[in-house]
Amino acid sequence: MANTNLSASAIDPELVISHKFSETSFSYTERDVALYALGVGACAEDAMDEKELNYVYNKNGQKFIKVLPTFSALFPFAKGLGLEGIRGLQFDPRLLLHGQQYIEIYRPLPSNSSIVNKATIAGLHDKGKATIIEIETRSYLKESGEALCMNRSTIYLRGSGGFSSSSHPYSYKTYPNDQPSHVSIPKYQPTAVYENPTQPSQALLYRLSGDYNPLHSDPMVAQVAGFTRPILHGLCTMGFAVRAIIKSFCNGEPTAVKNIFGRFLLHVYPGETLVTEMWLDGPRVIYQTKVKERNRTVLSGYVILKQNSSL
Repeated sequence: MANTNLSASAIDPELVISHKFSETSFSYTERDVALYALGVGACAEDAMDEKELNYVYNKNGQKFIKVLPTFSALFPFAKGLGLEGIRGLQFDPRLLLHGQQYIEIYRPLPSNSSIVNKATIAGLHDKGKATIIEIETRSYLKESGEALCMNRSTIYLRGSGGFSSSSHPYSYKTYPNDQPSHVSIPKYQPTAVYENPTQPSQALLYRLSGDYNPLHSDPMVAQVAGFTRPILHGLCTMGFAVRAIIKSFCNGEPTAVKNIFGRFLLHVYPGETLVTEMWLDGPRVIYQTKVKERNRTVLSGYVILKQNSSL
């Protein structure tokens, strides 16, 4: 079993927040974009879906396929978050969990491009039994230098907390925007509901987009982490939810999305059915996604649409 009792000296907060990441660059192609779309369930139930075929096929002679905005969530992980290289940060990678993801989209995502990532430590919090670290990644088009998007990834490192006094727990955070990091789910009936089954092989397909954490593919690793079998990537579940919002309120047009926030509340097992409930509130869509078979909420968040995009 994994050791969940790392010593308090495993975290040196001053060393962590002073860490400087190196710039990273990478390229992706239209094939990567299509593979991602399939990984988050596009066209899985209907290969002729008018609102989703554009994600995987150059329909009607269009020059490029369209890109789901959640594809940008892959950018921070293209070369890995680089947590292992942070001085003063010790943790068991088998106990790492993705807690939240916030995304700002500054321009439509190209279907093929070369990207430069600039990452910073945006937050560090001692939660006693865990450490939370936030990584902010700004992505730019390599050729022009134009800002493309920003990701803020919140990572839970279980078993590595307790590095500060319990009466004065350490907490550091920078605030890049005024967007809330939590949502209140309305008490009234949702504006729309979208039900979508995942496939038993969903995590194996999604991992081909670059997240090769064995928690999502290796049964033994999943058991060490406390699960009965490999679980679905949280970002894959978020991809399903945002795709449902685009289909329900944007007529399948992915460029209508401006900001995305998701909080990962509970694991999903591949093969379970995702039910996304959505509430339209001006340009904002509040959502929560449940697993139908267990009637448990696994994800909640919001998507902000461009002012003229809701239908």
